[in-house]
Amino acid sequence: MAMCVEDGISSFPDHILFHILSFLPIKEAVRTSIISTKWRYLFASISTIEFDGYLMRGLTDRNVDSFKNFVDRLLKFPDQVSLDCFRLNDIVSWNDKDHNFDVSGWICAALCRGVKEIDLDLKNLGDTLPALLFTCHSLVTLKLDAVGSEIKVPSDVCLGNLKTLQLRNSVLFGDSIHRLISNCHVLEDLAFIECGFDNISEVNIQSPSLKRLVLEFDVTEGRYFNFVVVINAPNLVYFQYHAAVAKSYILSTMKSLEKADISIYQFDSIDCETSATHLIQGICNVWSLSLTIDEVIFRTSRLPIFHNLIEFKYLGVGFNGRETWLVEFLHCVPNLKTLTLNFPSLGRCGNSMEGFTYESSFLFVISPQGD
Repeated sequence: MAMCVEDGISSFPDHILFHILSFLPIKEAVRTSIISTKWRYLFASISTIEFDGYLMRGLTDRNVDSFKNFVDRLLKFPDQVSLDCFRLNDIVSWNDKDHNFDVSGWICAALCRGVKEIDLDLKNLGDTLPALLFTCHSLVTLKLDAVGSEIKVPSDVCLGNLKTLQLRNSVLFGDSIHRLISNCHVLEDLAFIECGFDNISEVNIQSPSLKRLVLEFDVTEGRYFNFVVVINAPNLVYFQYHAAVAKSYILSTMKSLEKADISIYQFDSIDCETSATHLIQGICNVWSLSLTIDEVIFRTSRLPIFHNLIEFKYLGVGFNGRETWLVEFLHCVPNLKTLTLNFPSLGRCGNSMEGFTYESSFLFVISPQGD
């Protein structure tokens, strides 16, 4: 007599099963449909849908149409639950002309299902994004990696519930940056990573709700950032800036700033040094600072007073015993508790005359007077 084995998982409520399936790759989630009658269509109601290059490896000319139909049914089938996340990550395959996938239609379908997060990493992404993406009120997180293509921001952009915006490898023109940010009224986390800016005079970031800002631009030999960086974010808590020195900086008072990570390069003129000094002065309320910078800035400019700074890490280009700026800087940090100096050094291995580079780190813990 055959024994009936109880399936404990299948007895869970549907919303728990949907949550379990959301952790599986879409291909594995579909395979659960053979478990039992109850599981047959559960995968169609998962709240996280991710397509990546792994799926492309199993496609041939004979089954690509079936795959397109499957995706259409998965995204566009009526009466489905709202989506937590739609992710499409592959820099070539999804957007090539050979397969002719309706990527724009897939994005629209996700938006119509009230998706909260969209994460796209696609070649020629700028030509694929539907205008609906920039007026979706359900979006909370938007991450776009355009692999060097232009992001076209429409004039009626409005992302009223967006809290996280990350643009990577994208090109933005004119006033599109200011237009985009000023219409994200609750934005808290903003990142421009390896982005380019064309036909602009300033990168204008104004957001009273912003708490975290990352500006990480390509540092190309001999390149000068001929634009003004304007930041008005009074509630900023974390600020990261990795780039060549811009033409100038206009920073509002950052009274809430707790941590800053600054790496700036290319001091080829006095104006460049003055501009870099303005950037450092703008973050003088910070508590913890990591700084990678040409030390010449401290010999030619007046240093701000860092009243709140208790932790300072300096990553230098070398230590030659003449870093008088460091002594001057320590006079400007009356409440400093931890100082870390990290310098690359040149050494030799054994009897070999070939040099190699390594890092020398020095950690100092500063005790208050009287301890």
